[in-house]
Amino acid sequence: MSGQNGHLTQIGDRLEIRPEEHTALVDGRPLSLTMRELQLLTVLASHPQRILTREQLYSEVWGREPRHADRSVDVYVSRLRSKLGEALPELRLIHTHNGIGYRFSPDG
Repeated sequence: MSGQNGHLTQIGDRLEIRPEEHTALVDGRPLSLTMRELQLLTVLASHPQRILTREQLYSEVWGREPRHADRSVDVYVSRLRSKLGEALPELRLIHTHNGIGYRFSPDG
């Protein structure tokens, strides 16, 4: 259940992503995310149900090609999952596709 209105992304009735305001809200309260975590969430949520490679995510979020063996995307996805899991324990939003990348899917 994802809808976009301009630069606002609404996930279900509990999560809002507002990149222009540099914030994500859960039940109307700000979710404590770093800028990179928010950028990563924004990129993933803007391509629901689509598998994005680590290289695509790195390029979108960091603005350049990843260095060899750079694990930044994996580290930030892990942190983001942890924060989302605490705020929305009933939802699993980010799914791993081993050897490929990640998919944002609020439906499972």
